[in-house]
Amino acid sequence: MTTRTFLERLFDIAVAATHPATCLVQHLPPAPKTGRLFILAAGKAAGSMTEVAEGHYLNAGFPLERMKGIAVARHGYGRPTRHIEMIEAGHPVPDDSSLAAAAKSLALADDANANDIVLALMSGGASANWIAPADGLALAEKQAVTRALLRSGAGIGEINTVRKHLSRIKGGRLARHAQPARLLTLAISDVPGDDPDTIGSGPTVPDRSTLADARAIVARYKLDLPEAVHRALADPKNESPKPGDPAFANTEFKLVARPTDSFDAARKAVTDSGYECVFLGERVEGEARDVANAHAALARDLKAQGKRAVILSGGELTVTIRGKGNGGPNQEYALALAVALDGETGIAALAGDTDGTDGGRGSADDPAGAYVDGTSAGRARARGLDPVASLADNDSTEFFAQIGDLLNPGPTFTNVNDFRAIVVDRS
Repeated sequence: MTTRTFLERLFDIAVAATHPATCLVQHLPPAPKTGRLFILAAGKAAGSMTEVAEGHYLNAGFPLERMKGIAVARHGYGRPTRHIEMIEAGHPVPDDSSLAAAAKSLALADDANANDIVLALMSGGASANWIAPADGLALAEKQAVTRALLRSGAGIGEINTVRKHLSRIKGGRLARHAQPARLLTLAISDVPGDDPDTIGSGPTVPDRSTLADARAIVARYKLDLPEAVHRALADPKNESPKPGDPAFANTEFKLVARPTDSFDAARKAVTDSGYECVFLGERVEGEARDVANAHAALARDLKAQGKRAVILSGGELTVTIRGKGNGGPNQEYALALAVALDGETGIAALAGDTDGTDGGRGSADDPAGAYVDGTSAGRARARGLDPVASLADNDSTEFFAQIGDLLNPGPTFTNVNDFRAIVVDRS
């Protein structure tokens, strides 16, 4: 197979290993004997997680009338659920559907009693899909916060710290509504370190961050935010519940899929194909173009040693937006690689977000990433594009669209963050 086909196959293997159809059923609890089962799902995998969960219970004969719930995923990520209501909402910027989904989820949690089980199915994207603004805030102000954070270059943990202190559902607050029911959260992690309080902004788990932390992040990145947001971050009533809070007395949290699971599958495929696997870990963070330069140097070094290897890495890279172009962290990483590897033979790479979209305008058909090799920059120049100028303008989508190297898998219905692979062959 071609190098590009091989790289795309590695991406598909990584995604399949963490799809709910593969990893969820074995973690589902026994159905309640007398009470009701509430399924509350949010995030990019919410539709597929709900599809698997409700199918499991209904196929086993659980009474339809004792099952309630709602699932919310980003637009284009819905699934054909049999009973649970499916809503599609905005991502990364929330919309009116995000408000409606959160309100319905909180109302359902409030209805649960001690005989019931509340099953929270969480995945990355839930932070935008569940929006319940703190008192005194409007949706427009939450949208302004989201846009400012996304443009700032802040990491996902920092972004979610601010979000959690401007919400009535995030940062453990959903757990308060679910009392006294048993609350079990099953989560697919898309964050470095798999921190429960970062995945989807941790609506069902204790929050270790504080209002002071959130204010410090706003100051660090010099965010221009509405005055109502500053007031909310100064209001002690918006502090989140901490470890030891009674809200978590009857709760449990389990990870059903992690980035490392996707890379375990990819690493096996690499070695089975006769390559040495150089795994840099699933927690790589940093500015996309800086990480790309470091990885390009490593690839050249391996090539100089005569190695046949595949460099794998995951994590969540950031982009500090300075230009007016379009593209996400994976595409920017690939574009920086194209510049760094200009004219290099024997090295090719693919970078993609395992959820199927990378940055973009919030559409389900946005690209997930891009393929790159030593000819990418030259082919772009032949079409009148300057790779360095495209990178400076954060215009990676147009760059790779022009040379036909975008990765477009469509929605994958899971989300374990970025997947990057660089093939080094003897040239």
